[in-house]
Amino acid sequence: MEFVFAGVLLLVPLLYLAIALSEVQRNAFAVTQAAREAGRAYATAEDPATAPARAGYAVRLALADQDLSGTAELRWGPVGRSCDGLTVDSTVSSVNQPPSQPGARFELCVRRTYRLPGVPTFLDARRNTIEARFVVQVDDLRSAP
Repeated sequence: MEFVFAGVLLLVPLLYLAIALSEVQRNAFAVTQAAREAGRAYATAEDPATAPARAGYAVRLALADQDLSGTAELRWGPVGRSCDGLTVDSTVSSVNQPPSQPGARFELCVRRTYRLPGVPTFLDARRNTIEARFVVQVDDLRSAP
């Protein structure tokens, strides 16, 4: 009887830990993939005006690939800055876009807030944020826009 009680007492927290860690890993993988794919979408866009829409679609597709709902924040800016210092992509205008000339380098940052399973909102309210970066190198042999 004691063995069953002790087994259940130890099994439940270990099972929750495995589920929580898999949720964290799933979000980390999705955000990393989203940053990489958004960078590729920016770098390979034919027209600089369509690059932000392509990158946004790439982020949504990467999140959907891991069966994650919700959104992620896409930012861009010079290489080496923190994600807080980068420009939010939703406000990109034709004047304020990532460089698309041949040889240009810039950094993309994707940030997502997620929730742990079974944790109430008042304990977990927007504290779990994960971010990934990707340095984009526009091809040197690309024709100038």
